[in-house]
Amino acid sequence: MKLSVVVPCYNEESVIGRFDAQLRTVLDGLAVAYELCYVDDGSLDGTLPRLRALAQQHPGTTRYLSFSRNFGKEPAMLAGLKAATGDAVILMDADLQHPPELVEKMLDLYQLGHDQVIARRSRDGDRRLRTVLSRLYYRAVNTWIDVELIDGAGDFRLLSRKAVDALLALPEYNRFSKGLFSWIGFDTVSFDYRNAAREAGETKWRFGALVNYGIDGMISFNCRPLRAAIYTGLSLASLAALYALWVVGAAVVGGVTAPGYVTLVAIVVGLGGLQMVMLGLIGEYIGRIYYETKRRPHFLVKESDGAAPAPVRAPASSGTTAVGQRPR
Repeated sequence: MKLSVVVPCYNEESVIGRFDAQLRTVLDGLAVAYELCYVDDGSLDGTLPRLRALAQQHPGTTRYLSFSRNFGKEPAMLAGLKAATGDAVILMDADLQHPPELVEKMLDLYQLGHDQVIARRSRDGDRRLRTVLSRLYYRAVNTWIDVELIDGAGDFRLLSRKAVDALLALPEYNRFSKGLFSWIGFDTVSFDYRNAAREAGETKWRFGALVNYGIDGMISFNCRPLRAAIYTGLSLASLAALYALWVVGAAVVGGVTAPGYVTLVAIVVGLGGLQMVMLGLIGEYIGRIYYETKRRPHFLVKESDGAAPAPVRAPASSGTTAVGQRPR
């Protein structure tokens, strides 16, 4: 069999050499042919020259491609999956937080017939607040979306060729890989590992990025927030009707008085804020439809070691073939 390892890179100049050496040491000890597929996501440092050097140093086992700009990790993973030619594909980060020594265990589980082998990060050593918030988030999101997200299960996983082809057949522009991995299904197994410390550089996940990623998870696989908006509106309308009846009754019994200014202001401000939230929610869905209808490619490649994967676009209507999709 042949194994492909897809490695998205963004500003990994300081660690990419160590990562490649450690991963290659592990792979050379396995009875398997392999290729390393590096995807430079528009890095601003010397990542691309390092990838060129690795491709020249290991021409038979190293491939790379570089985006014209920073498109994000999701397009980088998609490009790597499209470029990979192996019977099985492993997705992993270049910062060594995904231990290369776990590749052997992934292959052992793959040989048992599993199409997805997930290395699930334990939260040992994390700050207690982060652990609590993460668990609350996954518990909440799994009550909303149509697929199940597993706490600690990220991009570090092995996919069979069957699973890779299934992912490449999904044309949507707004990609949330955690949900897509769960949506395609197939035989899946997971095991826990303790997350390693980042070897060099800085994390790309800031608080704002994590919040946005969490919102993507909430709305990428369901329309339930829109249904909740309907129920919330009906509930508020019912409460307003009851309150109006209470005011009329109080006026009939006790006469008209002028108190309630603070209550009125609080209600107006509260309802105004709620309306803005609902409009933002509707706008988020409309925005996603807007991006889907543009049918822009997920990424543009400016350089590669060979034939670059074609940009992936949404399929055209009326039975036409999607532009940029290569036949399999």
